[in-house]
Amino acid sequence: MALCKVMIIGNLGSDPEMRYTPSNRAVTQFNVAVNQSTKNQQTGEWVEETDWFRVSVWGDRAERMAETLRKGNKVFVEGRFKTRQFEGRDGQTRTSLEITADSIVNLERRPRDDEGSFNAAPAGASPVAAGGGGNGGGGNGGAGGGGNGGGAAARPQRAPADDTDYDDLPF
Repeated sequence: MALCKVMIIGNLGSDPEMRYTPSNRAVTQFNVAVNQSTKNQQTGEWVEETDWFRVSVWGDRAERMAETLRKGNKVFVEGRFKTRQFEGRDGQTRTSLEITADSIVNLERRPRDDEGSFNAAPAGASPVAAGGGGNGGGGNGGAGGGGNGGGAAARPQRAPADDTDYDDLPF
C-alpha cells in the first residue's frame, strides 16, 4: 500500500486557465505560491522562501474553480503529489511540483471583483452569481458569500465562543 497525499495553503499566482480534453472533460490549471519564513542560523535574519505548485482540477469541480478563483486568492488544496522533470529554455534540467487536486477550498472572506478589490455583490445578486456559491470540491468554495444583497437582509450573527479549555484536549 502507498500514499502520496499533499495539503497546501497558498495564493494563486495567476487566474485559473480552463480547457477541455478531446473527450470533452474540463480541466483547470493554476499556480499556487506557498511562502515559508525560516531563520538563518548564522546571521539570525529571517529569510522568506516561496515554493510554486502547479495544480490541476478535473471535471465539474474544474468548471466551478475557473469561475470562482482569481489571482491572489488564498486557497487550501488537497490532492495527489508528483514531480516532473523537464528541460528549461536555458537548457537546465528543472523540476515541476504538480498536484492533482481532490479538494480545493477558497479561503477568501468575500469574492474579489475583476480589479482585485473586495466588493459586495450588486443589489439583488445571489451569492452564487457573485462567486460565493459552489462547493469547491469538499469545502465551502465561496467561503463567505457575496455580500448582503444590497442591504435588505441582516448579517448573520456569529455563534458565541465556547469555553473549551484547550489544555484538556488529548492532542
